[in-house]
Amino acid sequence: MMISSFTIYKPLSLTVSVSDLKNSKGVVQFSLYNKDGSIPDEHYKKYYKQLKSEIINNSSTITFQNLPPGFYAINILHDENQDEKIDKGWILPIEGIGFSNMTSINPLNRPNFKKAKFKLETDIQIKIKVIYL
Repeated sequence: MMISSFTIYKPLSLTVSVSDLKNSKGVVQFSLYNKDGSIPDEHYKKYYKQLKSEIINNSSTITFQNLPPGFYAINILHDENQDEKIDKGWILPIEGIGFSNMTSINPLNRPNFKKAKFKLETDIQIKIKVIYL
């Protein structure tokens, strides 16, 4: 008799919130990543799941549902003009961006999956700081 081996997991939820946005224009784009090397993702092509949420009183919250346990990272974009891309000045973004586990971004502290990742093993809620450069 052959017994097959498989893993059963309880689907998890991840609630992500941002506050202190500089205004309530546009939407907040929440991109969820689950692979090393997927961040940076300037053109948003490597994400695992992506949700958008309206902004109320300079804050926004979403919940990703049915996630398997594992390592994840989040990238936030305050997409003021709703064009689904990071608008830049000469070099730096002119819209707010943020990453899980990161409270500052600069040439010496560039975002990547290793820095931004966290382990999801139960339903959790996290807050991310949106940075305006």
